[in-house]
Order: sequence, then structure tokens, then C-alpha cells
Amino acid sequence: MARDDEAPEKVRLLAIGAGRMGGALIQGWLDAQIDAEITAIDPALSELEYSRLESAGVQFAEGPEDLHGQFDAVVLAVKPQVLREVAGPYKRATEGALVISIAAGIRIATLEGLLGPKTAIVRAMPNLPAQVGMGVTAYFPNARVNLTHMELTERLLSAVGTTIAVTAEDQFDAVTAVSGSGPAYVFLLCEALENAAMEAGLDPEAAQILARATVAGSGGLLGMTEEDASFL
Repeated sequence: MARDDEAPEKVRLLAIGAGRMGGALIQGWLDAQIDAEITAIDPALSELEYSRLESAGVQFAEGPEDLHGQFDAVVLAVKPQVLREVAGPYKRATEGALVISIAAGIRIATLEGLLGPKTAIVRAMPNLPAQVGMGVTAYFPNARVNLTHMELTERLLSAVGTTIAVTAEDQFDAVTAVSGSGPAYVFLLCEALENAAMEAGLDPEAAQILARATVAGSGGLLGMTEEDASFL
């Protein structure tokens, strides 16, 4: 433990997967200037994205054999269908760490079965606007998660937007319906507004500007007021 006159050690973070959501989280940590040593693993990452993140200070490893020391938090940002094959090789990297899984649909019981019942695990679901720092992430911890873990979870997830701790894991079904699928309905509304504008005689460029600005501005207004949406 650092003395009062010493700077605290950097948080060691490992992101297994740096694609759309994993990359959004990493960028959020960089933008929030979290004092962290970030390591990422993603063999499918484009050369351009690899170079961009590396130049920002992110370290890359090719596989579990390249990882050394203990991590404070490990984020599993891989597709649900490959999580089982990833969990085995990286189990050692998760020892003693807080594990945050954003693999959609994978329950904590499954994660405990893969990583061990003593692992501190948080199941989380960020949504698409996390890519621009305006997402909302619901999360639920298992019984091994302590106050320090919760504080770290908040720091890491709030870097890409709003966070909310749900009180039961079964609530993720509702979370998926509202915030997980919600952006698709907003995009559909925007598309419908664009089409209606063109049918009313506006050219495509004007229709797009009006529709997108209307949706984005309305969302911004909702985010800045405590009024019930039905009163606006």
C-alpha cells in the first residue's frame, strides 16, 4: 500500500477484445484519463485501430502467454459464442482480479463455472452510444464483489456514459429490451422521419439533417431535464 506522500499505483487493466464495445471502453478510459496501465488483446483488430490505440499508450499482447503479473480488472469483451473457449486460456489472468463481462446473455453462474466460484464478477451491458461516450450500462455483481470492486466498476463503466446497478440478474431481460435494443428503434424513427420528409417534398440531404438533428436534439433535451418525458 502506498504511503500518504506517495502516488497510488496505476490500475492494471486487461481488455480481452477491443472491437466495437471493448474499443469503446478503452477509448473511454483514455478520454477520462483514468490512471491506468491498459493492456488489450484482439488479433482481429484492424492495423489502423491497433496503431491508434498503441500511440495513445495502450499495450498489446498476442495471447495469454504474453501476460505477466496481476491485473486489477479484466474486461471480457468478446462475443458470447467464443467466451467459453477464451475463458480457459485466460483463467490465470483473471486470478485475484475483478472480472467485468460484457458478453451479452452470459449469466454469472456460467462465468463462475468457467472462472471459479471465488472470482469477483460483474455482468454488464453497455449499449451502442457508449461508442461516443453517451451510453448507459446496467450491471450486476456476484457475491464476491466488494466495495472496492464496486468503486472500480463505476469508474470503468461510467467512462462511457451513465451507469445503473440492477438489483437482480433477471432484470437484464428488461435491460436488453430497453437500452440494449432501444437504439435500433431510435434509428428506425430517424429513418422514418427522413422518409416522411422526402415524401413531403424535401431533398434527401435536407431530410437527413432535419431528422437527425431532431432526434439528437430531443435526446439531448431529455438528458438535461428532470421533467417526465410525457410533459415535454
